[in-house]
Amino acid sequence: MISIEVAYALPTKQKLLSLRVARGTTMFDAARQSGITEFFPDLDLSVASMGVFGKSEGNPRQRVVQEGERVEIYRPLTADPKANRKERALRAKARKGV
Repeated sequence: MISIEVAYALPTKQKLLSLRVARGTTMFDAARQSGITEFFPDLDLSVASMGVFGKSEGNPRQRVVQEGERVEIYRPLTADPKANRKERALRAKARKGV
């Protein structure tokens, strides 16, 4: 058995759960075993993006967790980061009068 954490956050609520799982457990299975969906009933783990310590994982159903890792479940983006950066750059340019 190994010790890991599973984390999920909404703008107004967050949860970090510590648990022990069998060696060879995948990120997806660890998230399911954590019971995180009891705290967030609208969370659909089957489509949620996941990562470890801020690094997104492309296939959480195959990625095996290691001792001490934190599985992070990510919310879908509500805005396009590229569009946001472009908008901020345009506003900054306008403020400078360029």
